[in-house]
Amino acid sequence: MGKNQIKNYCIIGVIAAVVCLFVMNVKTVIGAIAAVFGAAAPLLLGIVIAYILNLLLKKIEKYYFPKSKNPNVIKSRRPVCIVLSFAALVVIVLLLVNLVVPELLSTIKLMTEEIPPAAEAIRLWAIENSGELPAIQESLQNVNIDWEATLKKVLEVLATGAGGIFTSVVSVVASVFGTVTQVVIGTIFAIYLLSAKETLAAQGDNMMKAYLKPETRNRIIYVMKTVHGTFSSFIVGQLTEAVIIGSLCALGMTLLKMPYAVMTGTVVGVTALIPVVGAYIGAAVGAFMVFTVNPVQALIFVIFLVVLQQLEGNLIYPKVVGSSIGLPGMWVLAAVTIGGGVFGIGGMLLGVPITASLYKLLENDVDRRLNKKK
Repeated sequence: MGKNQIKNYCIIGVIAAVVCLFVMNVKTVIGAIAAVFGAAAPLLLGIVIAYILNLLLKKIEKYYFPKSKNPNVIKSRRPVCIVLSFAALVVIVLLLVNLVVPELLSTIKLMTEEIPPAAEAIRLWAIENSGELPAIQESLQNVNIDWEATLKKVLEVLATGAGGIFTSVVSVVASVFGTVTQVVIGTIFAIYLLSAKETLAAQGDNMMKAYLKPETRNRIIYVMKTVHGTFSSFIVGQLTEAVIIGSLCALGMTLLKMPYAVMTGTVVGVTALIPVVGAYIGAAVGAFMVFTVNPVQALIFVIFLVVLQQLEGNLIYPKVVGSSIGLPGMWVLAAVTIGGGVFGIGGMLLGVPITASLYKLLENDVDRRLNKKK
């Protein structure tokens, strides 16, 4: 028996032993992995923040005295642009909150004022048109809802629920504090990553040169570049498409003199970040908002948004997002459906770029193998 055969048998034996240990202690292993990921959650969040902000950082650095040879300007370029990137992100979030929250509060107030008379009007209409059904007509006539008392009971129920919530306020505060702590740690880690991204990239490349074969290193770099290109194109394209569809919705509603134009446009734009199904979620929310004011205008809004979605689906999305990631519409729908079913909204957001990356890698590998055979 040769040395190579002995080596292969040893490797197979080690792999078999590891697999057996994993199967026998699967719960312990999964628990240990979950504990490691839980401990590393702030750092993983920091990596995500750094990756997204890096797209904005590169744009800002191009306009921060790009031709200057002043040492002070060169030295200050990275920290100043990092601060500007965070400031831009905070401004965008505050702007969205300022647009949506006041309108949402006014809508809730409007609903509490409009629901009682609307319900009474429906009851009277039903009484007038139910003459052929005497039993139902009599029941409707005997219905007498004291809306003030009903609202009072609702408030009492809410107060009772608030009392129950108050008993667990300590755990809630602890949970919120933990989340805030993770965000703060993740943000600090993201700043470190952005400040030293060239150094970290060089160190990673040196490690691959030291421990991997050149072919393996080149393959890893190729995969990383492909995934990065797909994700960055998807993020930029999705944000651009969301701004376009939200602006067009708000503009169209303003021209049609519909209520809540800015708020609905903002909601449609934000929900459009979810591929394929996001616009329909925004349409349902917007239609409900408009319905509280004018049911006829709600119908007009639905028709308007259907036309706008056709424009978005056939012209805007393929040009802005679809062509940038190179993924056919059929696979976009499949990625959103499977990703959303398994991982929820996060799966919807990440399913498309992950599928596009795999699609591009597989397509290039198939082309390479076919050309090699030819």
